[in-house]
Parts: sequence; C-alpha cells; structure tokens
Amino acid sequence: MTWLLAAQAAATLVMVGVIWMCQITHYPLLADVGSALPQYQARNVRLTTRIVGLPMLVEAATVITLLIWRPTAIPLWTALLGAALLVLIWAATVLFSVPMHGRLGQGYDAVIHRRLVATNWIRTLGWSARGVLVLWMLTVG
Repeated sequence: MTWLLAAQAAATLVMVGVIWMCQITHYPLLADVGSALPQYQARNVRLTTRIVGLPMLVEAATVITLLIWRPTAIPLWTALLGAALLVLIWAATVLFSVPMHGRLGQGYDAVIHRRLVATNWIRTLGWSARGVLVLWMLTVG
C-alpha cells in the first residue's frame, strides 16, 4: 500500500510544481509572445502534455484505487476529499483551461488571457490542497 501512496504523492507533487510555475511565470508571460502566439501556443500545449500527461493519469488511477482499497490509517473522508479536489481540477481544466488555450492558439486576446490566469487559480489552489493532503496521507498511511 505504501507504493500506492508514494505514487499518488509523487504525481500530485509534480503537478503542484508545474501548476505554480504556470500560474506565476508561464501564463503571465503569454502576453509577451506577440504575433508568434498561435505557433507558440500549439507547441506549448503539445510539449506541456508530454510533461503532465503521465502524472495526471497516475494521480487519477491512485485516487480511484484509494477509494476502493486504502490503508486503514487513511480515513475515508480524506480519500473522498482527494477525489473531489481532483474532479474540481479536471473540471476546471476541461471547462476553462483547454478552451482558453484553444482561443489563444488563434491569436492573442487580452480578455481570454486574463480569464486563463484568473481561472487557473482554481487548479493552482486545488493541486496545492491535494499536495498537503497526499503528504499527510503518506505520513499516516
């Protein structure tokens, strides 16, 4: 069971680092790319997917597994909270981030850019909360 908690913690903590880097540095800098934004954005999405794809899948798999099979030291409410946070993060990704990245891929739009940065706080805070939660699970599990 330790391997499951360790895998979840590793995947979540990778995503915590990635999302904070995006929130504080990467997304704000999109405004400075200029006319090359469509090409930049297409490459950005492709390369970022290579980094986040596996951790996001591992995180989802371990969340589901912990709901079904978890150490007795891990209370059910923590597994449910972790799952709820992940659903929130994925919903924000699908409903906000992906469409706005698509719009920015057509050219810079200041309103869309501001919305991307603003709505990304949902994912940033969600993954940060998951990071704290999975570290706690790792210490008690």
